[in-house]
Parts: sequence; C-alpha cells; structure tokens
Amino acid sequence: MNYFQLFGLDSGFEVDTLKLSELYQALQKSVHPDRFAHASTQEQAMAVQKSAMINDAYQILKNPLQRAEYLLKIRGTEMPSEQSSFRDTGFLMQQMELRELIAEVKFSDDPESAYSEAEQTLNSQYQQLFDQLTQQLAQDNSESDTLACDNLRKLKFYQKLHLELERLEEQIFED
Repeated sequence: MNYFQLFGLDSGFEVDTLKLSELYQALQKSVHPDRFAHASTQEQAMAVQKSAMINDAYQILKNPLQRAEYLLKIRGTEMPSEQSSFRDTGFLMQQMELRELIAEVKFSDDPESAYSEAEQTLNSQYQQLFDQLTQQLAQDNSESDTLACDNLRKLKFYQKLHLELERLEEQIFED
C-alpha cells in the first residue's frame, strides 16, 4: 500500500494539507497503544508498526518536495543521486551567483536591505521552479516526470541556499 492509499488520497502532487492532518490524527487514533493494551503481544507490535508507517507517510506527504520525490518514485522515475552532476550549466552558474549574493550580504553597507533582496531573489526563483514542478507532476507522463525530477533536484539546491541565508540572518541580527 502506498502512502496516498494509506490516507485514502488520490496519488497526486496537490494535497489538501488540512485534510491530510485530519486523516493522520484519525489513523493514529485507530492504532494508539491504549487501544491495544489488552491485545496480544503480536497485535501490539503490529499496532506499533502501523503507527510508525503512518508517521513516515505523514512526514513525506506533508512536505511538498518529499511528496514530489515519493510521487516520482511510485511512478517509476529514478531520482539521480545527489552526487551526479547537472547538465544544466546555466543553472549551476546561477547557483554560484546566488551564493555570491548571499556572501555579500554580510559585508553590505545595509545588511538588512541586502538580506531582504537576497531573500526575495531566492523566493522568486524557487517559486518559479516550484510552479513548473507542479505543472509537470500534474501531466503524469514519463517525459514530464523526468523534467519534474530535474526541477526537484534544483529545488533542493534552493532549500540549501535558504538554509545558508537563515544562518547568515542569525549571524547578522545577533550582533
């Protein structure tokens, strides 16, 4: 049973996270250890396993990038390893420029303004890629899934850049 089936959801990228949360609560309640206090050891162990599976499924389905990766996996699309190189050299150059933009924030005459500009740039580019990913996953064919896989890898780069920017924010605004 895949995670979408576990929650009774259609296997698609668009998920109502409020509904997902409600379904999660209901499923967890159904396998809560208190319900199996007087059950056999085997039934208790099964409940614990089911609870762990529900937790794993929920964590993956509530996170858009993890959900996209899972969806691609169940569609049979292989994600390249993180170490495999990108063929999109333009994207790699853009990432280097964004890293430089982030590094320059700290030395700016107006770090708050520079931080805000870097954040806006990252958010804008991330959202553009995310929208492409959403459209590609909705098409549900091997060609669009391959393109979605590439965009998903790119979005992971943006996540790392966001983390770098957050760490920089802590450094700048703690001083």
